[in-house]
Amino acid sequence: MGKKVVRVMVEGGKANPGPPLGPTLSSLKLNVQEVVRAINEATKEFAGLSVPVEIHVDTSTKKYEIKVGVPTTTALLLKEAGASQFTGDPAHQKIGDLKMEQVVKVAILKKDKLTARTLRSAVKTVLGTARSIGLTVEGKDPKEVQKLVDEGFYDELLKKFESEWEKEVS
Repeated sequence: MGKKVVRVMVEGGKANPGPPLGPTLSSLKLNVQEVVRAINEATKEFAGLSVPVEIHVDTSTKKYEIKVGVPTTTALLLKEAGASQFTGDPAHQKIGDLKMEQVVKVAILKKDKLTARTLRSAVKTVLGTARSIGLTVEGKDPKEVQKLVDEGFYDELLKKFESEWEKEVS
C-alpha cells in the first residue's frame, strides 16, 4: 500500500474523533482514540490556538508519526498578549502590550517559517506582525521598537537568546 499523509488543523490539545479526523483515521484502519490522544499530547502546549498537524501513516504496518506545525505568528502573539482577537483598527485601537522577550520567543518558535537569517531580522518581522494586529511592545509602537533594534538598543537581550536561535529546528 505505502504511505499516506493526513493534514488537519486542530485546536491545541483538543483534537477529537469527530469529522474530519475520525472518519479519515478509521478509513486508514487506525485506532482513532489512540491517534487523537497522541495529537492532543503533542499539541497541548498550543492550547487555544489552531495548530497544523500532519499524520504520516504507513498503510501496510499501521504505524504512524505525528508532526506538529507551529501556529501562525498572529496566533502566537495574541496568546502572548492574552488577547482573543486582533483589532480591525491597529493604528488607533490597541489590544495588548508585549515584553520584548515575548516577541523574541515568538520569533524563535517561527524560525523555520520566516525568511529571516538572523534573530534580529526575525524579531523585526514579528514586530511588524504585532503592529498590524494592534499590539504595542513595552508601551511603544512596534515600528519604534524596530528602529531601536536597528540602533542596537536590544543587543544584550538578543545575545541572550542567540543560542536558542542557533539551534537547528527539528
